[in-house]
Amino acid sequence: MKNLKKYLLLSVISLSIVSCNEDSIPVANNVTLEFNNTFNDTTIIVGDATAADATVNTSTEGQVHHFSELKYVISNIRLIRADGIEIPYNVNNLDEGATVVDQSKPETLQYVLNDIPTANYTQIKFGLGVKTELNTLNQESFPNFYAAAGANDTEMHWEWGTGYRFTKIEGFYGNDNAALSFHSGSTIDDNQGVDAYRDVTLNLTTNAKVGSNSPKITIKVDFDYLLSGATDVVLGADNATPSMHTSNNMIVFVENIKEMFSVENVN
Repeated sequence: MKNLKKYLLLSVISLSIVSCNEDSIPVANNVTLEFNNTFNDTTIIVGDATAADATVNTSTEGQVHHFSELKYVISNIRLIRADGIEIPYNVNNLDEGATVVDQSKPETLQYVLNDIPTANYTQIKFGLGVKTELNTLNQESFPNFYAAAGANDTEMHWEWGTGYRFTKIEGFYGNDNAALSFHSGSTIDDNQGVDAYRDVTLNLTTNAKVGSNSPKITIKVDFDYLLSGATDVVLGADNATPSMHTSNNMIVFVENIKEMFSVENVN
């Protein structure tokens, strides 16, 4: 009888512990995305033409270059659970679900996703740029993103168009520090019809366990791919001019930079 009572008491205690543990797990928590912008494995430092500390890279075509400005838009973020279910994060709200990453502003290199449902996540998807149906300079619908993208030190609005710039890269190349300038963005309203938005899908290095934990996913963004991606580019040669702002010479760079994302770690 004593043994039976002891067994029942232990069972009740065990059930209570399990119940308490389950009750203590929140139904949602935050996930932080951290962007590490690099040339290969070296984190980029931007600088002007003569900056001694600016990070210098050499392309596969032997051209030496560095950046003075490095900005890009991330939007349409989705996390994929271990069971394959896709969890969208404010995918139709640029104010709540999009950000401008600016290498000169450390505070923009981390972006917090709030209230992600408790689960194990194995993949992340996001857009480089803004998807077509949201790509208008709509101050009324998305005043916060509109203001952030259009600030004087950001300038992610096209001067000539109705949409956003998706990337804005300025810098220098060659022994004489000739100017390098690359801006991308969709031009689907013009005759050439270029859609520069690119969807990116990344496998996580280990599961992001959301619940009691609020994990951080570090995403490496390797800008060596700009000139040395699927297509090697020689600046100043043929149609690959140092200023890539038009549909004709933009698209080869867009195809290169869509390759530059990978997950560095999850912790």
